[in-house]
Amino acid sequence: MTSRDGGTVQAWAALGGPGELAQRIGYRGASGLGDGPLPVRELARATVGVCALAAAELAAVRAGGGADDVAPLVVDEGAVATAFVSERHLLVDGRTPLTFAPLSGFWRAADGWVRTHANYPHHEAALVRVLDARTPEAVAGAIARRAAVDVQEEVYAAGGLAVAVTQGYGPARPLVETTESGVRGRPLGAGTGAPMSGVRVLDLTRVIAGPVATRTLGLLGADVLRIDSPGLPESDDAYADTGFGKRSALLDLGAAGDRAVFEGLLAGADVVVTGYRPGALARYGLEAGELLARRPGLVVAELSAWGRRGPWAGRRGFDSLVQAGYGISAACGDEHAPGVLPAQALDHGTGYLVAAGVLRALARGGGRALRFSLAGTASWLVREVPAADPAEPGYTPDPWLRETGSGYGTLRYAAPPLGTGTWGRGPSRWGTDRPAWL
Repeated sequence: MTSRDGGTVQAWAALGGPGELAQRIGYRGASGLGDGPLPVRELARATVGVCALAAAELAAVRAGGGADDVAPLVVDEGAVATAFVSERHLLVDGRTPLTFAPLSGFWRAADGWVRTHANYPHHEAALVRVLDARTPEAVAGAIARRAAVDVQEEVYAAGGLAVAVTQGYGPARPLVETTESGVRGRPLGAGTGAPMSGVRVLDLTRVIAGPVATRTLGLLGADVLRIDSPGLPESDDAYADTGFGKRSALLDLGAAGDRAVFEGLLAGADVVVTGYRPGALARYGLEAGELLARRPGLVVAELSAWGRRGPWAGRRGFDSLVQAGYGISAACGDEHAPGVLPAQALDHGTGYLVAAGVLRALARGGGRALRFSLAGTASWLVREVPAADPAEPGYTPDPWLRETGSGYGTLRYAAPPLGTGTWGRGPSRWGTDRPAWL
């Protein structure tokens, strides 16, 4: 078992955690995340480790104690490696989901490379309109005749997603930014054993990073209710992977009746987690500053792709696109083509950081806004995360794979890596639950 892990110390300090607690987490076992030029394994275990620490700290506080009452913890690196590629291990009634659509991927441009993301129908439609191409072969031909940045800007202007692969790392970003309201939230009491028991989490996230955070909070006992617009469908396969530990309902915030229901939910929430680009929720009055002005005791965690500063602050993005635009794809590639990290580590790592930040904020009484970004996690990965000793050999995911029933049929899924058991049930179907707290 390792001790005093450098990445864990860094992440825990960024979350404002008591320094001595970072010495109480250790790691053991084989990992499947050691390949590549960047310390992905170290990032992965550190983000899970600080989440486990934060959960233990909150449990100790709710039991009437504090940091001194947190016992030493051990995280298995095999569980971490399996969870960080949970979408690859998912089987839905024996079927392997499609991780990336045919028009998502790297394409050679006239002067470099472009990464596209066309997993969602509206993004695919925008890409097709701009390129006048509907097959992989036609897309390859259309992009080959254009400059990479031209493709990026034209596709984005049309509502799609494409990013030119950059050389050199992007600008430094903070791992987390925190604003305190100075007002304590609702007293949580002793709870019933699980750190988040009795805590209500309003989940306004999509895709991977935010849903990983909220499924983790659900694992730890929270009542997590995800709310989506009926006009913006989620991928069933994505939700089958990240819908554990929560319920899912649809509300149109532009309709008076649905907005009234949402306001009732917000009035009962202890935590709000959002995963939309900066400004996207402003028209509904749901940015962190607005939420804390109305409910100063809330914990609000905001997650975005590119962060809140710079020319791309308001842009949509996904893990694969941030890897391309931040210089990671170039660093992982060779003279023939760009490459990728061994996991969508920006998504999963940021998800566990968000969960850890929420847990720590509740342990400190609430009344905080926390801001995370995939770019912030990328900046930490390429600049600060220290390499560790080689992992033990012999990794296999089998010990960490489970089966359960769900709204989608029988699921094979990756067990959560915190060492706290698994979820009590599989996910319901997306959007089919009542918009009400338990």
